[in-house]
Amino acid sequence: MDWQALGLSVKLSCVTVVILIPFAIVVGRFLAYRQFRGKSWVEALIMVPLVLPPTVIGYYLLVGLGSQSWLGQLLENLLGQQLVFHFSGLVVASILVNIPFAIQPIQRAFEAVPEEVRDAGACCGMSPLKVLFRIELPMVWPGVLTALVLCFSHVLGEFGVVLMMGGNIAGETKTIAISIYDSVQAFDFASAGQMSLVLLLFAITALALTTSLSRRLGGMNVSRRR
Repeated sequence: MDWQALGLSVKLSCVTVVILIPFAIVVGRFLAYRQFRGKSWVEALIMVPLVLPPTVIGYYLLVGLGSQSWLGQLLENLLGQQLVFHFSGLVVASILVNIPFAIQPIQRAFEAVPEEVRDAGACCGMSPLKVLFRIELPMVWPGVLTALVLCFSHVLGEFGVVLMMGGNIAGETKTIAISIYDSVQAFDFASAGQMSLVLLLFAITALALTTSLSRRLGGMNVSRRR
């Protein structure tokens, strides 16, 4: 078991979720409530990472953020380090790849909030921010929880985009998925099997807990409406 790689993967998942979920709440709420020209194109753009191979996304990030591009040079001057082959680059890649996993469940949850509930909060003199935190978020928690677990689990098992963007640097960019690949390449199937089993058990447990909590929270919301 490569504990260093597992720890790095967990760290990457946590950082990605902390940054991505608040962003997904803002964007998901906006898309759920607003109608504007080109909305279907925006939603299609958000869903692109679901159909593009991770290696393709990793390639474009490698080219676009590398030291040979103007954007990569600009970011390197601002941050004092390059994003490619660095943990910060993995964070950027993980955020981009997981945008649909974060936004879609949250958008669907906001779309299920009755409009009259929001209008009632506004009639009571509540500001839009209070309506969000006191009325909407308690009702959309199942969607937020689903997005959080999906993003965390997906980042934990990312391979293609991580390998393209970060390479295979122990302690810096070598995640557990890459460690599994290295073990297979070295014919160390015992180690690869152990790490694969850990990811499998985590995925099953996370999805089971998410389903259970979502049902409970959904039931609580229904009872509150009644």
